[in-house]
Amino acid sequence: MSPQPLRVALIEEPASPPATALGYVDAADEDENENGATLQVARCLARAGHQVDVFTRRDDPDAPAVVDVRPGLRRLHMTAGPARCVTKQALLAHLPEFSRSMQRLFARSVRYDVVHANGLLSGLAALRLKEGFGMPLVMSLDVRRPPAQDAETFASERIDIERRLVAHADRLVAECAHDKAELMRLYRAPPRAIATVPRGVDTDELAPASRSEARRTLGLADDEFVVLQLGRLAPGKGIDNVIRAIAQLPSAARVRLLVVGGASRAPDERATPEIARLRRLAAQCGVASRITFVGRRRRAELAALYNACDVFVTTPWHQALGITALEAMACGTPVVGSAVGGIASSVVDGVTGYLVAPHDPDALAERLAHLRAHPELARALGRAGLRRVRSRFSLERVAEALIDIYEAVRWRAHEAHQAHDRHRLRLVGRAGGRAQEAHA
Repeated sequence: MSPQPLRVALIEEPASPPATALGYVDAADEDENENGATLQVARCLARAGHQVDVFTRRDDPDAPAVVDVRPGLRRLHMTAGPARCVTKQALLAHLPEFSRSMQRLFARSVRYDVVHANGLLSGLAALRLKEGFGMPLVMSLDVRRPPAQDAETFASERIDIERRLVAHADRLVAECAHDKAELMRLYRAPPRAIATVPRGVDTDELAPASRSEARRTLGLADDEFVVLQLGRLAPGKGIDNVIRAIAQLPSAARVRLLVVGGASRAPDERATPEIARLRRLAAQCGVASRITFVGRRRRAELAALYNACDVFVTTPWHQALGITALEAMACGTPVVGSAVGGIASSVVDGVTGYLVAPHDPDALAERLAHLRAHPELARALGRAGLRRVRSRFSLERVAEALIDIYEAVRWRAHEAHQAHDRHRLRLVGRAGGRAQEAHA
């Protein structure tokens, strides 16, 4: 624990349209939904004795200005544009008002020791606070470049903003080794300016449980080999890859693929067109009867899904945070994932699961068949994954790492202020000496 409690201003990335409206699983998408994770880490910081204020944009007209979440933790809603969810492009236009709302509050409140911004738009607001109040800035920045079809409408502005954030942040936080390498490659960020802190998992909320009970809850047969795919339903998520791999498993095998996600609780092809495309692919591959589209599920329902399956699969084409892989590991479930981004840092190949190339259904099918044939091995991989999450990826571990970063930037800011004061006093002294000489 820090020897002296910290006052932390944690700026949460303003929400664009809800994740569920875009086909995400509530609070479980590995690319977009940061808000739940931000609040979870803030709770850990507050439990450690620090005062944390989480700032976010008001997107609900009925939300109170201040919410006391728990002792030491408040959530503050800043007025910036209409009190509803808007697109990221629209959010960019409302950021000046968001920043002004925070500046007015900062001018009236106790000084914070550090400002920690999560995400691009939050960072832009935090820069103005750093400039106006001189507080050190810690910046968590995702600089992954999505495929062309997923690129944001303000992609060119994003690069300019990221360049400013990298140049002016007192400390950059990367979630995995790949993210650190991207910060260095794209923006020439010095390695010493970057700390690697992974996304944390709530190991109380997600933990091993009885597989039989989880299957009874979900209506699954005990003798099926269940594969789980959970997250956003989009072409780049590689669900095609999983369907093609399932098609290569023996036709006599009792295999069930659960595809969880979408814009509605019941799988709806109109609300989530990707479901229709994947169903056509499953029919072409002759495995439509083996695949169940579950629809969107609440966060409270995820533990049962992770515990019910024999293996969790996530094979996106491009860089991903890998949070769903960690969540599965927290439940003692082995993972087969793409060797990309955070997944490559989360899954230890041959120890907690397996890594495969993103576009290789043959390799994926081979790993699934091997785990199906060797259930003891699958359980051993799951136990190793559980140990890895608890030792390196728990929310408590993440909070400890962040506290170390906050202490370091606070100390450097204190030293810089003292050096500035000493320099100013020397200048005053010299000016006084010259005045005395002139008077003599």
